[in-house]
Amino acid sequence: MTSPFHTIGLIGKPHHSGTNLTLKRLHHWLTTQGFEVLVEERVAGELGNQVTAVDLLEIGSRCDLAIVVGGDGNMLGAARVLARFDLGVIGVNRGNLGFLTDLPPDGFEDMLADVLDGDFVTEHRFLLEAEVHRHGAIKASNTAVNEAVLHPGKIAHMIEYEVYIDDQFMYSQRADGMIVSTPTGSTAYSLSAGGAILTPNLQALILVPMFPHTLSCRPIVVDAHSTIKLVVSPDNDENLEVSCDGHVTLAVLPGDEIIIRQSAERLRLIHPKGHNYFHVLRNKLGWGSKLF
Repeated sequence: MTSPFHTIGLIGKPHHSGTNLTLKRLHHWLTTQGFEVLVEERVAGELGNQVTAVDLLEIGSRCDLAIVVGGDGNMLGAARVLARFDLGVIGVNRGNLGFLTDLPPDGFEDMLADVLDGDFVTEHRFLLEAEVHRHGAIKASNTAVNEAVLHPGKIAHMIEYEVYIDDQFMYSQRADGMIVSTPTGSTAYSLSAGGAILTPNLQALILVPMFPHTLSCRPIVVDAHSTIKLVVSPDNDENLEVSCDGHVTLAVLPGDEIIIRQSAERLRLIHPKGHNYFHVLRNKLGWGSKLF
């Protein structure tokens, strides 16, 4: 069978011995199968001189498939860049939970061989776009796969802000912050803060206040096409931040407005055939198995 993939990019966590071993094994196995293999430059130097080193943008523009070796954090970092390109992304889990990384680090060859033969399922995940507006101008912006979080810059303490959904005032809030999460991120920071799990096929966002100063405030799910506006009170006594996936931070001043909406970019995840989201949840969260 002719593979739908011809050029494959390898991405991994730098300076991690387990990741390096898996990347070397992947590179050798893929090249012996006849694939052109490009390696992201941050890890290419650790694989020897026989690899083709490129940056992440070149992987996006030249590859048909990207394989990310590491945990969900590595997948998120790659996804924020690769989502703008039309290539599939699959992960080899070298992290902890690994909700986004399907392949095991040991014995991945059989499952990956099936994927490379065209025996896979495709799933699209939407991203968020977060913008910081100051005096009517955009001061900073970035994308997020999991969540955008408004929070204090240095030490956790109460902040004040207002929340608008499609320019309709919802409520004012005194809390440690606000999480705006995609379904992908609903099993991450949002879940730890008490938010519901949203299945990936939902076109929805969940807003989860962080330690709100009222018992009546609860997480709320809204349509994914809604525009979320967080207006920071000018009375806040220090600078704040918006974190995208916990990796990228945007500076926020008292009085700023944060606009969060669905991005036009989508991540194209590749799963082995038979992938089941609820099996992933049972496995990662320790849910009970069938009783009968």
